[in-house]
Amino acid sequence: MPTHAIRHPRQIIDRKDLVIRLDDLAERDLKPHEKRKELLAALKDAYRRGFDEVKRRCLEDRANGSVTVREHCYLMDQLIVTLYDYVTRHVFIRGSLTKGEHLSLMAVGGYGRGELCPYSDLDLLFLLPYKSTPYSEQVVEYMLYILWDLGLKVGHSTRSIDECIRLAKTDITIRTALLEARWLWGDKALAEEFRQRYRAEVIAGSGAGFVEQKLAERDARHDRLGDSRYVLEPNVKEDKGGLRDLHTLYWIAKYLYGITDVRELVDLGVLTTPTARLFIKAQTFLWTVRCHLHYLTNRAEDRLTFDAQKAIAAQLSYTDHAGAAGVERFMKHYFLIAKDVGDLTRVFCAVLEEQNKRKPRFSLRRKKSIGNFVIDGGRIGVKDEAAFLADPIQFLMLFRHAQTQQVDIHPNTLRLVTENLKLVSRLRPNPAANALFLEMLTDERDPEGTLRQLNEAGVFGRFIPEFGHVVAQMQYDMYHVYTTDEHTIRAIGILRRIEAGDLKDELPVASQVVHTVQSRRALYAAVMMHDIAKGRGGDHSELGADIARKLGPRLGLTPEETETVSWLVLHHLAMTRVAFKRDIDDPQTILSFAQLVQSPERLRLLLVLTCVDIRAVGPKVWNNWKATLLRELYYRTEDALSGGLSAEARDIRVTRAKEAVRTALSGWVPERIDWFLALGYPSYWLAYDTATQALHARMVDAAEAAKAPLTVDIRPLKSSDVVDVTIYTSDHPGLFARLTGAISLLGCSIVDAKIVTLTNGMALDSFSVHDPQGELPVNTDKQARLRKSVEDVLTGRTNLRKELAAKPSGLPSRTQVFTVPPRVIVDNALSKTHTILEVNGRDRPGFLYSVARTISDLGLQIASAHISTYGERVVDVFYVKDVFGMKIDHPAKLKTIRTTLMEMLQELDRPAGARKKAG
Repeated sequence: MPTHAIRHPRQIIDRKDLVIRLDDLAERDLKPHEKRKELLAALKDAYRRGFDEVKRRCLEDRANGSVTVREHCYLMDQLIVTLYDYVTRHVFIRGSLTKGEHLSLMAVGGYGRGELCPYSDLDLLFLLPYKSTPYSEQVVEYMLYILWDLGLKVGHSTRSIDECIRLAKTDITIRTALLEARWLWGDKALAEEFRQRYRAEVIAGSGAGFVEQKLAERDARHDRLGDSRYVLEPNVKEDKGGLRDLHTLYWIAKYLYGITDVRELVDLGVLTTPTARLFIKAQTFLWTVRCHLHYLTNRAEDRLTFDAQKAIAAQLSYTDHAGAAGVERFMKHYFLIAKDVGDLTRVFCAVLEEQNKRKPRFSLRRKKSIGNFVIDGGRIGVKDEAAFLADPIQFLMLFRHAQTQQVDIHPNTLRLVTENLKLVSRLRPNPAANALFLEMLTDERDPEGTLRQLNEAGVFGRFIPEFGHVVAQMQYDMYHVYTTDEHTIRAIGILRRIEAGDLKDELPVASQVVHTVQSRRALYAAVMMHDIAKGRGGDHSELGADIARKLGPRLGLTPEETETVSWLVLHHLAMTRVAFKRDIDDPQTILSFAQLVQSPERLRLLLVLTCVDIRAVGPKVWNNWKATLLRELYYRTEDALSGGLSAEARDIRVTRAKEAVRTALSGWVPERIDWFLALGYPSYWLAYDTATQALHARMVDAAEAAKAPLTVDIRPLKSSDVVDVTIYTSDHPGLFARLTGAISLLGCSIVDAKIVTLTNGMALDSFSVHDPQGELPVNTDKQARLRKSVEDVLTGRTNLRKELAAKPSGLPSRTQVFTVPPRVIVDNALSKTHTILEVNGRDRPGFLYSVARTISDLGLQIASAHISTYGERVVDVFYVKDVFGMKIDHPAKLKTIRTTLMEMLQELDRPAGARKKAG
């Protein structure tokens, strides 16, 4: 009987006591179905007691995951063996078995490896000498039904040795599962025969092919799951850097060397002792997280969702520290472990390639010497290790040569670097070392890949310790997809792609202006440092600007470059805030932003930095709508910096806009054109382009001719990823709020809105609408439903509050763990003509409607609205006036506005049952 290193195994299950109980049951005069019922009850009792004891040890005694999976394995071993004995001794009794009736019970897969999570499947192999017999079929069937009735998930196969060998040769999954086959009970000689034949007939001579298949299988899995170890909600088992990657390494090593413990690879020269320890440390941590996930969800759950992250962080005693919540510290540890797994994978696989003299997975090149370095077989290594370690600047030269020669680094050399990282700190004051780093950062040859290599080797964080603070740092929200270091490195890669022209279709302005900047080195340094102070507590932009002022001279930047980098880091979010949260049709917005930027050079630098920052947040964050807003802000600010926003210029622009519309409507009679031009106040002529105003003219003219009380025009804007919804109807208090609610009912998001009241008292409100399902631009049925929704809401046929309250949250239930403190900012300085209200809260259906309704109830007029969503957080900005069309200046009125909006947000955050009934 196999044994495992279990602490006090009798406390988990007393097999001797269970056997006595079942033997007594066998002697009792009961009908077969009654005995079966009693058998099941006895096994269930033993299983539940054992399960609870292992769980208690894990959660209360803080047993690590490696212990827990072995203890679960031990528990199942004892139950299955006891069941096998009972079935063969008391249910299907045979005096002596024929050779064909012999049966060997084996564990395969992870269970065969001796590792079993609380709710993982049991993989069993019923091994036969030949084909199945009636006796073996009865035993197998009886055992399986009992195990299923115990509530266990059992994967099973009944095969002869010949069948196992044949299938293992043709199916890599079966071959891998059988590689870990472990004898449990029954005919041990049969199991030993299988083991010998498997090694002689399956493994012998097939090592290279097996390694290739397993690595290809791993690569395909990574591609399928996104090929990043820094995903928002990682799968502990399957994602890059997870348990499956460690399993792949173990399978390869077991296949090639026949090991049963990874520490045996040290004696074989495959791993060093520190590397083997790192393997065990990573595996133990991942097993611990996975076991806690299973216990937390009461199922075989491997995805570390937001709610699970917070709960497990608390279970594992990760507490809040200054600048970092406990859950963020836990996830940082998780990603550091995932990084370690990546390092292990790279080094281990490369060593295996070398030891087994397999063709490297790189293009072969001629041997080449560069100083103390040699390039051979597409890899760069060192000639003299002692000389390498004596002169630590060679650490950076290694990565620089790898970049310029476009080769990989030899695993033994990487190992030499990672085991001597303490030497890197000596390089910080070295001007030559800093010059090397700056060359790597700004080189046209894949700076992203080079920085990622530096980071994964641990050199980046040691050389620039400020960057080391953000390595594997995860922000606990739904907006940031990657860790801070990964986000930064991706941003460098995006900047290089912009320079190369790879993104000119998506980012035409940035791709053009990037070649006109005078401070290219400063731009790259600013991208590297823009988030370098995250997690320190306080404003990371301000703290980062201070770091930039100190780090710039060290890296060899000129005083002018250093000042530029510091300014860019300080203001790297400014363009985003203005473009997405302010009315860029308001001249004061542009003038204020121009005063901040001060020069065309800074404007160009800030535009490029903003684009790469947003694009590097995640794959679904950037869209054409954001590109449009940034582009408009850039051009208008550029115009302002050249003096194009004076009061006189504004009047001229209004006149030009009217004349352009007159030309666009040249087919109309002059009197009708004059009528339309008289409808718009000056602000209207500056808020839209000529084509849109001409469309408005035709829409309004047709509505007036038909005396239509409501007109809804829906026009897809593919260049901006939004649909323009324009509504012409009688203006009245609360109209904007009701329109936003009607649009929300269809599951659409409003990203921008312009509210226009014409001189005839009619409202011409336009909404930029984003449809998450992507149906609205092309689906005429959905467009019709949108029109009907607006009509039903305005006519009172739809109870808007009731319908919105019944809609499910737009966020998955697992994200309810996030808290977004409500916040209201009232600003009278950013606009000469309007009071600006900024409302922050948790995203939910009808949020914009609730805010707009409250603003309307306060007697305010909304001139424009700008909506931004950052994961679970929504930020709505409104430009408002009072009922007389004036800014709100009275302090008491401003205080009332803020207090009322805060009370509304707090009411929304209360559980549904605790909220006040809507009036």
